Amino acid sequence: MTGLEAVEGLREIAEPDEMEAFGQQIGRMLRPGDLVVLTGPLGAGKTTLTRGIAEGLGVRGPVQSPTFVLARTHPSLVGGAPLVHVDAYRLGSPAELDDLDIDFERSVVIVEWGRGMVDAVVDSWWEIELEREWGGVGADTACGPLDSELDQAAPRRVTVSRRP
Repeated sequence: MTGLEAVEGLREIAEPDEMEAFGQQIGRMLRPGDLVVLTGPLGAGKTTLTRGIAEGLGVRGPVQSPTFVLARTHPSLVGGAPLVHVDAYRLGSPAELDDLDIDFERSVVIVEWGRGMVDAVVDSWWEIELEREWGGVGADTACGPLDSELDQAAPRRVTVSRRP
């Protein structure tokens, strides 16, 4: 596993362009065999971050959420590792992730909604947790924000850590 140590820790990202730029920085650091788990609520910026990572890696796009196809492979345009972008939201168990037959050793793998899924498949990974803020006025906070409060430009708190 290569190092994201330089970006480890907590930071605030103010807007989507910053999230994509942060992803580009991360993408330039990742190598074959690296696995990154993205955790955060709907609209937190997981796919925006992945777009930036893809650009930093120099892979073919476009990068879109793989929610309905479960995984998309983006080949390198610069002779590097492919990016495998996985959405584990609809997977019921780590065994289903393993059934996707992903080449973890030769690819850079990004797994959205992967918390609790990857630990049965690999020994270590990077986790990036994204938290979005919203106004909360009149919102049922037990269920999350109202649609009108999901401001794309709301700040995100982003925490990068190594697991386990």
